[in-house]
Amino acid sequence: MFQRSVYHPNIDLEGNVCLNILREDWKPVLNINTIIYGLYHLFTAPNPEDPLNHDAAEMLRDNPKKFESNVRHAMSGGYVGNTYFTTCL
Repeated sequence: MFQRSVYHPNIDLEGNVCLNILREDWKPVLNINTIIYGLYHLFTAPNPEDPLNHDAAEMLRDNPKKFESNVRHAMSGGYVGNTYFTTCL
């Protein structure tokens, strides 16, 4: 789904998103507003209990300040661990 790598517990490095309404809870009655709201909620309240990026989820659970620092660093461009993130700010 994403073209660039994102440091997020619910998005893997290939850009796949772990959002229930895009998987098992999908219903044809859902519209684009529902999907946008779901993505907004995912970005503003990551869920470390249902991760695709286990390292980011563990960091969020164990060290939220370091997680926030990693997010800022990834968005500014650079390495978080062994993964390089391109600038997206």
